[in-house]
Amino acid sequence: MDIKIEFYAEHTVRVYKTPKGKPYQKNSLSVVGIPKKTQLTYLTKGDRTIVKSNAVQVEVNVETGGISFYDIAGNKLLKDKDYGTQFSPINDAGTPSYKVRNGFLLDKDEAIYGVGQVLDNKFNRRNSSHHMQNENMSTYSPYFLSVKGYAVFWDNYSISQFNDNPQELSFEGLGHCSDYYFMYGQNADGVISKVRELTGKAPMLPLWAYGFFQSKERYHNQDESLNVLKKYRDLRVPLDVVIQDWRYWPEYNKSDSAWNSQSFDKERFPDPKKWVDEIHKLNAKLLIVTWPGFGPHTAQRKEFDEKKMIINFDTWPPNSGARPYDVFNPKALDIYWRYLNKGIFNYIGNDGWWLDSTEPDHINFKPSDFDLPTYLGSYRSVKNGYSLMHNKGIATNQRAVNDKKRGVILTRSGFIGQQLYGSNTWSGDVNSTWEMLEKQIPAALNYTLMGIPNWNSDIGGFFAGRWRKDGGNKNPEFQELYVRWMQFGAFSPMMRSHGTDLPREIWNFGDRGSWCFDAQEKFIKLRYSLLPYIYSTSWDVSNNHGTFMRPLIMDFVDDKKTHEIGNEYLFGRSILVAPVTKYKTNQWPVYLPKGSKWYNFWTDEYVEGGQTIHTNAPIDVVPLYIKAGSIIPIGPDVQYSTEKKWDNLTIRIYVGADGEFSLYEDENDNYNYEKGIYSIIKFKWDDTKKILTIEDREGSFPTMLKSRKFNFTLIGGNKSAMGNKLKKSATLLYTGKNTKLKF
Repeated sequence: MDIKIEFYAEHTVRVYKTPKGKPYQKNSLSVVGIPKKTQLTYLTKGDRTIVKSNAVQVEVNVETGGISFYDIAGNKLLKDKDYGTQFSPINDAGTPSYKVRNGFLLDKDEAIYGVGQVLDNKFNRRNSSHHMQNENMSTYSPYFLSVKGYAVFWDNYSISQFNDNPQELSFEGLGHCSDYYFMYGQNADGVISKVRELTGKAPMLPLWAYGFFQSKERYHNQDESLNVLKKYRDLRVPLDVVIQDWRYWPEYNKSDSAWNSQSFDKERFPDPKKWVDEIHKLNAKLLIVTWPGFGPHTAQRKEFDEKKMIINFDTWPPNSGARPYDVFNPKALDIYWRYLNKGIFNYIGNDGWWLDSTEPDHINFKPSDFDLPTYLGSYRSVKNGYSLMHNKGIATNQRAVNDKKRGVILTRSGFIGQQLYGSNTWSGDVNSTWEMLEKQIPAALNYTLMGIPNWNSDIGGFFAGRWRKDGGNKNPEFQELYVRWMQFGAFSPMMRSHGTDLPREIWNFGDRGSWCFDAQEKFIKLRYSLLPYIYSTSWDVSNNHGTFMRPLIMDFVDDKKTHEIGNEYLFGRSILVAPVTKYKTNQWPVYLPKGSKWYNFWTDEYVEGGQTIHTNAPIDVVPLYIKAGSIIPIGPDVQYSTEKKWDNLTIRIYVGADGEFSLYEDENDNYNYEKGIYSIIKFKWDDTKKILTIEDREGSFPTMLKSRKFNFTLIGGNKSAMGNKLKKSATLLYTGKNTKLKF
């Protein structure tokens, strides 16, 4: 075979293999980075060629095709096996192609992560096998990340196989080349930064996207969702977003044959512009659903049919005749947006999109459906990239017509590169069970380790019919499950209540004063109090390639116990979250990694790391531990994200280690931050001297606070070490100039 080694940067190596004499021009759907000029040195040793950058050295055995990757000190990182790449000729729907396979050798005890969102309750992906086919609740990318600080992205969108056993790790799929990127970042943060440099950085979402979302399947008319919002406002329970699910469009002869017409039924939505205006007057936002499939009685379907831009298999809903459009055709993406913009976005001014069924759904399945043609080849050869392209078309077209409103997309599937489009993947139509709640956590952590930071799940699980007996929303077990899921949702990148069978609005579970109502309200309010922390984390995610949901291996990889822990994580860089996933539990085991000291968020109790503790976890408490050295801003009590300015923040300082935090602020919902229109205030804590430094404010924006009050609270510490003279609080009027506080 022919092998090309190409350095995209000193840490990132592309390996491109084709059968000898069969060159192939590959255009990536995921990779947007371009190779940087990289200084390399070359060396030949017998049958081996060695190429070195300042970070990585690659050794190629020209006889066997084996490739070894080393760090600059000569430590082996990964071996692409001798004779490990195979091209088996295959007929792909009439086109000569290959079954392509690439095998790798890992260290015996090397833990790996990624692969996708897999609902099997496992974290470490060693010794596992997966049929990589993106469907509802299964979201894959051919990628793995190692605890050794590197990752491999096998750039292939076909239905594929991942397999790892003691002999090798392998990817197998359809194509004309084996094309992968080896990225060495030294640690998980470094790897994720390389993934985003290669496949796209994550833009900032608007501040409101980190508030609370209310939805259900479905609000039947414009008054229903508006009244839900009004009731939240009357109850003074915070809410930022309502979502409109399917069938807001007209029904043709009481059927679904006009499915997804991207227009409004005149009886149920007589004045959709007024509807959205009313939502906006109540200081909330609207997401509205749109699907990739179109019924035969839609204008979109007729145009796509005429232009041969439909993939001719049945998609949701049954008996509708709906079929998906060909997202791989660039012109089809533009046509889709033309209808969506005219019928919805430009017409009513909604604030974001719910892209359902982005796998897409495939019903009345026939094996021959995978032979169907798309713009880029057979459907089987590109299927896993469907969501990526669908999201891309909507995000890029929206920004082209309105760059004053940040894109927000909720989507049911994903692929590496989708982070570029402001997409937030949810885990699909999961069942409302304790077992499924437990499975959400490692699935989310593996997904986020692929470099895609935005993820969420239906709070309470989608299908909740099992709880109808014994009271439905008043069923005590369902109430407890819902509250525990909401606690997890409060520490997810998007906090969104949704489901079918039972309504999900807070009042359906009881009145204020009942434990279920009060526990929900407590965590919705906690979410809003953490918005300064969350929004600053969003800036870290976008500007520094950071991560919202941080598996413990990201910050404590030297503690080998963390390599198998997928049921707890850091939310941002400071807050350890251990969601409760069992019924009738009042205590919960939490492993606190060594390498840090910790504080119980609820009690301020100080705990040494490197141990498992059993902490109190009554129904209105989720175990939260704060890393020593953390600086956490606490925002005001609000009904929506922008109700009050952050002019009187409480800043908690958790002593026991040096720490720093950057408070980020901007105009909340436009792209001016990309032009440097934002401000940052850096806080630095010197634990030895007990001095807090608030640095000169960096940057500015038109509505920026020129002065503000900070209320500092010192938390914790060992009394014998600190004595009793340490001042625990202070108030400061900050005007943007460097200031020091001695405690």
